[in-house]
Amino acid sequence: MGDIPIVVAVAETHGFAAAAQRLGVSKSAVSKRVTAIEQRLGAQLFHRSTRNVSLTEAGEHFYSHALRAFEAAQEAEDSVLALQEAPKGRLKVNVPMAFGRQYIAPLISEFLDAFPGIEIDMVMDDRVVDLVAEGFDLALRGGTLMDSALVARKIAPLRNVLVAAPAYLDRHGEPSCINELENHNCLQYSYSRDFQEWVFLSKDQTVKFRPQGNYKVNNGEALREAILGGTGIGRLPTFSAGPDLASESLVRVLSRYEQPSQALYAVYPERRHLPTKVRTFVDFVIGRIGGEVPPWDRQANIYDAVS
Repeated sequence: MGDIPIVVAVAETHGFAAAAQRLGVSKSAVSKRVTAIEQRLGAQLFHRSTRNVSLTEAGEHFYSHALRAFEAAQEAEDSVLALQEAPKGRLKVNVPMAFGRQYIAPLISEFLDAFPGIEIDMVMDDRVVDLVAEGFDLALRGGTLMDSALVARKIAPLRNVLVAAPAYLDRHGEPSCINELENHNCLQYSYSRDFQEWVFLSKDQTVKFRPQGNYKVNNGEALREAILGGTGIGRLPTFSAGPDLASESLVRVLSRYEQPSQALYAVYPERRHLPTKVRTFVDFVIGRIGGEVPPWDRQANIYDAVS
């Protein structure tokens, strides 16, 4: 591996360990290479501390030129790969935990059988990762996209529903209006950007409600398990709640109101030549689960109006 990718990785990840993870090498290998580069140049490129690695003035000059060279080399590689009929190479993908387990993981064997030249490194994580800093080729993300530097391709709508287990409603009764939610244990997904406020839509009004309850969690599967266990009422995406609604393990609450709809996107860093491996994976996922009425909504027969 050349000097330029190593310096760029350390500068962008602010650490030898993170750079090593991004490059797929050991931390000691990165540290030794940076030291060797500095000795050859006769200048220190990075300030080292126990908590962070940052560029020196000389490092800033080196990095600015190195980055242009690195991006040019990547464009050259992408342009060649784009001409290849059979996609190949390592594809690092980030997907949300619950969605990835339910709908992406079951597709991987079929994808790898169809495209044996691709090697997939899939990381399932509910946090929003920095694609460039952590070396991801693409990610699947739901909701409102915040990073305008990324290219986004819509896969499917993401609809939300308010649900509860029949056992919970038997014990506590079913709310007949939004205000009655104040008398219920409302469970929350803390990674949602709007978890402190539930929005309800009808033909003539929009109502906002601040849920209160004894449980919030940063994992969608854990929230679903608590709702299934009869702990309270919660808001779930239909990809999570759909199978349970179909089996009647969960029931919709206040079903005359809709929740704001968002979307599931494939996002990736902007490049002049999109690598074939990225385009192939996105096309494959859209072909299996994409569309305005995705399979989880059809399974639960949730939205007749859009089917």
